[in-house]
Amino acid sequence: MALGRLSQALLKSSLTQSRRQLSATAEQGHDASKLWKRLTYFVALPAVAVCMLNMYLKMQHHAAHYERPEFIPYSHLRIRTKRFPWGDGSKSLFHNREMNPLPGGYEGDE
Repeated sequence: MALGRLSQALLKSSLTQSRRQLSATAEQGHDASKLWKRLTYFVALPAVAVCMLNMYLKMQHHAAHYERPEFIPYSHLRIRTKRFPWGDGSKSLFHNREMNPLPGGYEGDE
């Protein structure tokens, strides 16, 4: 009996301490959530915008100097054993007519 009372007393005291810690953590968590919200809006989102601008400018610079390579019909490239289930069946899902040649060559060069 004494052991049961002792274990109950220890359990109650540990529960009381954990409640106090949780309430203190909740107050600190509210401050932490404000910090992360501010970091998101004032650091992360502007950093993403700067990276997007950087990549856009690099793409513009690259596009100005880009020359499409000559089409060489290698037999091991662009093998079509089965038609694609979309469109006319010969173009991949993310086909770009200026960059990706078909098995017979680039579109518009015929």
